[in-house]
Amino acid sequence: MEEKTRKALSSIGWWLVLMLLLALIFLMWNRNRRPTVRIPEGDWAKLMLVLQTVDKDYVDEIDQRAVTEQILPDLLAKLDPHSVYLPPVELKAAEEDLQGGFDGIGIQFTVPNDTAVVTQVIAGGPSERAGLLSGDRIIQVDDRVIAGNGTPQDSMVRMMKGRRGTQVTVQVKREGERELIPFLITRDVIPVNSVDVSFMLNDTTGYIKLSKFSRTTYLEFLEAALKLRGEGMRRLVFDLRDNTGGYLDQALMLCNEFLQKGDLIVYMEGRNRARSDVFADGRGSCRDIELAVLINEGSASSSEIFAGAMQDNDRAVLYGLRSFGKGLVQEPLFFNDGSGIRLTVARYHTPSGRCIQKPYGDDYGYDIFERYQSGEMMSADSIKVNDSLRFETRSGRTVYGGGGIIPDVFVPLDTTRYTEYLGKCNRQSLQVKYANQVADRNRARLREIRDLPSLERFLDGMDLKRGFIGFTSAQGVVPTDEEWAVSGDVILTQVRALIGRNTPMNDEAFYPIYLRIDNVMDAVMKGVEE
Repeated sequence: MEEKTRKALSSIGWWLVLMLLLALIFLMWNRNRRPTVRIPEGDWAKLMLVLQTVDKDYVDEIDQRAVTEQILPDLLAKLDPHSVYLPPVELKAAEEDLQGGFDGIGIQFTVPNDTAVVTQVIAGGPSERAGLLSGDRIIQVDDRVIAGNGTPQDSMVRMMKGRRGTQVTVQVKREGERELIPFLITRDVIPVNSVDVSFMLNDTTGYIKLSKFSRTTYLEFLEAALKLRGEGMRRLVFDLRDNTGGYLDQALMLCNEFLQKGDLIVYMEGRNRARSDVFADGRGSCRDIELAVLINEGSASSSEIFAGAMQDNDRAVLYGLRSFGKGLVQEPLFFNDGSGIRLTVARYHTPSGRCIQKPYGDDYGYDIFERYQSGEMMSADSIKVNDSLRFETRSGRTVYGGGGIIPDVFVPLDTTRYTEYLGKCNRQSLQVKYANQVADRNRARLREIRDLPSLERFLDGMDLKRGFIGFTSAQGVVPTDEEWAVSGDVILTQVRALIGRNTPMNDEAFYPIYLRIDNVMDAVMKGVEE
């Protein structure tokens, strides 16, 4: 009996072991047998499949619009630094900046001491028609007080801007008046000029400062050039420093003004874009004008196309610092919700074959900082050039690719007149604050000044040195005699130029004075004299 029981138990034990083994095999097989979904054909199929699955099966309700707005900027940022998604507000602001006009009340203002002070009332604009004057302090916009409470400057701008035909009430404090003065202003189209200023440097040399390439740039330039020709211009200093670019067609039309028929201006090429060449037609009105072009690390895109075309065709002498290095062809795509994207589709190349675009790299966003660190802003020898990217201009001069346009005449940052006193004044904007104080005390007189000689006589009659040193000393910034001997002329020139901006001439007064302490202009005028 005991033997039978032992055999029965032994048999059961084997069965248990066998069942456990089978169960383990089943579990292992089932564990490795994960459910899979076949990816449809197409490189973007997996992404679309994930989005569809999330939409269909995710446990909670999804705000699809919010997710889309978050994903798109990150997606485009992975492509290159300049392919971007622009939400409606940002797209409107970007387009507005380049269109050559916007809807608003037509003033320029600064915000010293937490109060908006009108520095210019745009001629013919809504504010001039309503009666606003330079020097007015804006205290309230509609029912919101904006003075003395830390209101950000961009918020002030938004409150004053608005659709043409709409109205806004602005209350200002005016010198000599005890009560606030209300102005009901009807908003209108405000022109935005891309030519900041144009004037004659001497009997034969003109100067034009271009801040951007907007929709109206070409016509503005023609008007400025025609005026200067009438004043005797035979050579032109064309200042593109800190011009970040804009519309390509405007740059091409400007290039055409200076080049001969058949001269290559630029060519574009990309993975899905065949090479496209742009040539001058020989009908330009400035082909006989001697040309100097000023560039720096802030000159980008359309500015670099113009500078590169002039340099490679041996049409101009370039002065300054190496340009930014943005040479990407970007096509816009607009959506019906007011948003849009700008997608890079090709690269710009100068006539010699140089690619304007600098390498992306991990340190792309810190490139300008690296230029300071490496000494490039102080010495031409510190500019890194690649011998494998050596090109030649039409006459056989050597130029280098690799990113940006290297000027023909390198002009370093001017540190010869720098002192700690000047640095403190710059950091605290003491020149601006003092100039505003002087302008406030002399508003009535400044409004009457319409030409540079009159401004110079007015400024010469003031003891600006004593006034400025007293002003900064009250702020705890006191110069030594040695510091003033080095930096005094620079500071007083800045102050004089800033006061000039408070006259009806605005930049027509500022730049002729300010350029006197510009070492790049010194190099240009030395070249003209030689």
